[in-house]
Amino acid sequence: MDKYHTEVNCFLLKELPYYYKPWMEIASNLPLMIESHQLRVRVDMMPLLSCHLLKGHREQCLAHLLLSFITMGYVWQEGEKNIAKVLPRNLALPFVEVSQTLGLPPILVHSDFVLMNWKKKDPDGPLEIRNLDTIVSFPGGESLKGFILVTLLVEKAAAPGIKALTQAINAVIQSSDDDLLQALKQLRTSMIEMTKALRQMHDYVDPAIFYAVIRIFLSGWKDNPVMPEGLIYEGVSEEPLKYSGGSAAQSTIFHAFDELLGIFHSKESTTFLHRMREYMPPSHRAFIEEIHSAPSLKEYILSSGSYPLHEVYNQCVMTLAELRSQHISIVAKYLLIGAAKAKDGGLGHLPGPPQALAETGTGGTAVFSFLKSVRNTTLGGTIDQSD
Repeated sequence: MDKYHTEVNCFLLKELPYYYKPWMEIASNLPLMIESHQLRVRVDMMPLLSCHLLKGHREQCLAHLLLSFITMGYVWQEGEKNIAKVLPRNLALPFVEVSQTLGLPPILVHSDFVLMNWKKKDPDGPLEIRNLDTIVSFPGGESLKGFILVTLLVEKAAAPGIKALTQAINAVIQSSDDDLLQALKQLRTSMIEMTKALRQMHDYVDPAIFYAVIRIFLSGWKDNPVMPEGLIYEGVSEEPLKYSGGSAAQSTIFHAFDELLGIFHSKESTTFLHRMREYMPPSHRAFIEEIHSAPSLKEYILSSGSYPLHEVYNQCVMTLAELRSQHISIVAKYLLIGAAKAKDGGLGHLPGPPQALAETGTGGTAVFSFLKSVRNTTLGGTIDQSD
């Protein structure tokens, strides 16, 4: 069950060997290159480098992070006006190569954007937002940094919940009601802390900048009307390939909690969520499958006849629904307020927002109907105390 935590060592690496200096130089200057419309020129001049000199998992993870950011910047440098339809071979070949090695798709994913994209300003300081910075960035300044790091803090707050989740499964296997009760209490506490962390988004991210600047760089080329055919990865495939953009649904956390609590979503939502698992590191997918294969927590509690277990289980489900409601309110603020400012011409110097994403998430789903659907099915997952 500890497979989930194997990825946490990846993001401690901040630089690749000297051979990969061209990647590092471009990635470290992405915002300026994109804003000055020079990124494509620089990438087109970049040498074709082999991934064979990457030593081990950590360097491969960092290479995927760098190449994914460069790819998104290359495709979306000019917004929707002049989209790159072909990824040049000097970028496409190594990106696909390292992606295949890691078992990830050749596009920016949640584990790149958040889990592997942070560093401490003071190595001995606390894991708090004031002591954190990103490794790679897009245009968006402090709002982009805040968006990444607040999301990271939500993941950090989930860590005790992941540990409690494994303890809960072990308690079910060992038929230990006392241990199960304590594990579920810890799980609920973790969800409460996640909700608190998520609320910090209001303090660190400007809705107008998120909507008009940041969002397009998280967009993919699957279910995106401005790239209906996908993207050609030169030297890899003559046919365009289609991949979804970054999405919170690519985080392992909600999938793991749903599997533990036995939350079943609608067919449409489940199809999307399962597709998002293809964008997770293989160890994360395996972790979710292990939870799915474990004995049913809900059935155990139903058969136990224990009122305290019924009560704490329902509290966990309700707290998960509250976390999802908080996510809905965040999305509403950052999409609706941002859209309103764009419509009223209140974005000032900022570029026009991507029109293709007006009603959808960057992962390619109708964002509000999806989020409300999974929140409502979560609410429906409680146990009737009379059962």
